[in-house]
Amino acid sequence: MNTTRAFIAIALNEQLHKELACLQAKLKSSEADVKWVEPRNIHLTLKFLGNITDEQIGQVKNAIEKTASKFSVYSIHLAQIGAFPKIEYPRVIWVGMDEGRKETTEIYKALKQELSEIGFPEEERTFSPHLTLGRVRSLKNKQQLAKIMEQEKNFNSTGRVLVTEIILFKSTLKRTGSVYDPIFKGSLIKT
Repeated sequence: MNTTRAFIAIALNEQLHKELACLQAKLKSSEADVKWVEPRNIHLTLKFLGNITDEQIGQVKNAIEKTASKFSVYSIHLAQIGAFPKIEYPRVIWVGMDEGRKETTEIYKALKQELSEIGFPEEERTFSPHLTLGRVRSLKNKQQLAKIMEQEKNFNSTGRVLVTEIILFKSTLKRTGSVYDPIFKGSLIKT
């Protein structure tokens, strides 16, 4: 049986990818042991689905379409850098948002409901809209990384992204890194 590694996300625009690449460059100067996300691959994940069948892909497309039809187009502005569990002990380095957070959370909740009705388990963790910049692999230069993160914690993007769709992505793991290809796009209501 064929399966596809997939996730549902909101994509960014070129300007925000460039701004996040610049932010990553500052953080990389710490020479910490971090697996950085390729800037063009940074997105706002709504749900990681794992390996799903062709039948499930059809069901997920319907869930995305139903969800998208309930929400209007809105914009996201990126602000603040942080880490899970915290900056002093970073495991995941992220950028948050100060605009579009409420709308994104509402979309997540509606999508979660649609997906649970077709058998996808609900997340244990509370949803916290964020963009992952990198994952810390070891303690090497951790203090230097934390220091730069502290200096950059008030990061504010100059651009915004207009969210017009919810996208189902196929994730292909390659030696050079992951490649994300859109399989389906559910359009939000244009107001």
